[in-house]
Amino acid sequence: MKLISWNIDSLNAALTGQSERAEQSRAVLATIQAQAPDIVAIQETKLPAGGPNKKHVEALAKWFADYDFVWRSSVEPARKGYAGTLFLYRKSLTPKVTYPEIGAPSPMDQEGRIITLEFPKFYVSQVYTPNAGDGLKRLAERQVWDQKYAAYLVELDKTKPVLASGDYNVAHEEIDLAHPKTNHQSAGFTDEERAGFTNLLKAGFTDSFRHVHGQVEGVYSWWAQRSKTSKINNSGWRIDYWLTSNRIADKIVKAEMLDSGDRRDHTPIMLEIDL
Repeated sequence: MKLISWNIDSLNAALTGQSERAEQSRAVLATIQAQAPDIVAIQETKLPAGGPNKKHVEALAKWFADYDFVWRSSVEPARKGYAGTLFLYRKSLTPKVTYPEIGAPSPMDQEGRIITLEFPKFYVSQVYTPNAGDGLKRLAERQVWDQKYAAYLVELDKTKPVLASGDYNVAHEEIDLAHPKTNHQSAGFTDEERAGFTNLLKAGFTDSFRHVHGQVEGVYSWWAQRSKTSKINNSGWRIDYWLTSNRIADKIVKAEMLDSGDRRDHTPIMLEIDL
């Protein structure tokens, strides 16, 4: 199977926008389409509570004609048009779809952050992990989220192996970002967030990229959009992951970042696994 995950930072902008960035986003969609993946996980869709509108559905049908899709948007009391996730999967696949709530601090469970697909022999789950926020104002809630999310994946793993993907909003080790020394108090690289990710892996999961590539440096999945030179200088962070249950890690064939050209922000990540 080939699976791709991407934080799109507004599905509406990518599908219907006219800006230079929208064109760059559509170029990334073309890159994803060319890979002919079995499953595509999309985070930060920023769609309204009612989900994709007619234009979005028509555009998705054009880009991914052989795929069905399911979505989850932020709903009250959470902010409108915030976060959100979407799965595309080949029409030949018929997963059972769930939209779990994990008992996270309010209103995180209403922000459309997790969708899980259940197949006969495994799960595929995606997450858009809450950011600790400016001034780390949401760090305490984020720590609770990390605990609840890990417990959720562990419960899935008791039944059958798990493939979990998404924007985890944390660079795990110092080699996962270009400037670790100046970012220890930055959201996404605090000791607390890194420990949360360590605990997730210790609960029985494998970081597929490190499994394949070892301690390679300088490979990232996100570059600050606000900095015009972040990508030119490869001043990035690796905060997007494909995780697998430890017991199927030996079935990983490939784990890599896809090229998103000049577009800053997230780049898609791909997992190939022989299940």
